[in-house]
Amino acid sequence: MTEMRERLVNVIQGDFMISDDPEVVLTTVLGSCIAVCLYDPEKQVGGMNHFLLPEGEGSDTSDVRYGANAMELLINGLLKAGADRDLLEAKIFGGAKMMGNLRNIGESNAVFAHQFLRDESIPCIAESVGGTAARRIRFWPTTGLVRQLTVQGKLDQVAPARPIQDRAKTKDDIVLF
Repeated sequence: MTEMRERLVNVIQGDFMISDDPEVVLTTVLGSCIAVCLYDPEKQVGGMNHFLLPEGEGSDTSDVRYGANAMELLINGLLKAGADRDLLEAKIFGGAKMMGNLRNIGESNAVFAHQFLRDESIPCIAESVGGTAARRIRFWPTTGLVRQLTVQGKLDQVAPARPIQDRAKTKDDIVLF
């Protein structure tokens, strides 16, 4: 029996990634940005994008910073990788309000993502959007599993670290996510 090793692949702002490799885990950190995780449960292929704004000025359709382009590129990439468009399922993450006194870009991003998926008849089966906390996302593209860790912005909300020698004695307190 072989041991399966996970390989983390970071999806940075303005990028997308597709995989049918069961060892790949796509990961990103989101504030007001949105990540849409799409996958085909039958073909076991999926992908994640990470966009900053709903739509941009001009006609550059390759600029993945914008949701309109990021979504089209992700869907087309999945189809090229063998996904069946009728089986695609989506999960949406991010869209936090990171700056209290500025326009709520996160909300605009989330509204855009939902509307795009409705227009394309792709069901959104899970989401975690809004709020004020950043999120770290891990997405297994062959199964559709997503794990989320919320990251609070205030240092006073972080538990104090225990000394290293104490941590070595306790196995039960290690939580990856």
